[in-house]
Amino acid sequence: MYKYGAAIINHVKENATIYLFMIILFLTGIIFGAILVNSMNFVQKQDLFFYLERFFGQIIDKQHIESSEILKSSFLYHVKYLLLLFVLGLSVIGLPIVWILLFIKGLVIGFSVGFIVNQLGVDGLLLASFSIAPQNILIIPIYIIAGSLSMIFSLNLLNKLFTRKISQPVFQPFGRYIIMFSLLLALSFIAALLESYVSNKAMELLIKSFF
Repeated sequence: MYKYGAAIINHVKENATIYLFMIILFLTGIIFGAILVNSMNFVQKQDLFFYLERFFGQIIDKQHIESSEILKSSFLYHVKYLLLLFVLGLSVIGLPIVWILLFIKGLVIGFSVGFIVNQLGVDGLLLASFSIAPQNILIIPIYIIAGSLSMIFSLNLLNKLFTRKISQPVFQPFGRYIIMFSLLLALSFIAALLESYVSNKAMELLIKSFF
């Protein structure tokens, strides 16, 4: 355990710039999402809130989706997203797409939280805290790490191409790459569990108490 812990610490130190870049990129997406909410006019907000109210109404009328279905859908989404980042890391040309995906993920979260808080005030803040935050506390680091690993692997391939060292063994780094993404997939299942059995139930209780 000490050996693996030391290896992880060394890895983070060696690639601290990449991890920091990915964190800043994600935070920039969140900020842009919040700005996007404030840039919407009154009519646009009312139209979007209409659909949100319909969703709330379905929950109040007990027309909700079963937790098992949410778990399946959520985990499948995480699997697709992580596999896409994994594949993009295998190609140098896919690196800009990794940046775009991470930025968009931050933008979606920033917009979702910003819109709910903008429309519902304190109630919206509570709703976001209990229905959006729990799974994202885990899934956000997973996506940032996945994006960083994808970027690191892609840059290493690029370095081998430019230094003409492509003949050097790549099986060991590729093996580590697969193992790390497998661990991230396992963690994403825990995030899907949180979303389906904690966040979903909390959202239902809060919406019924607010409306």
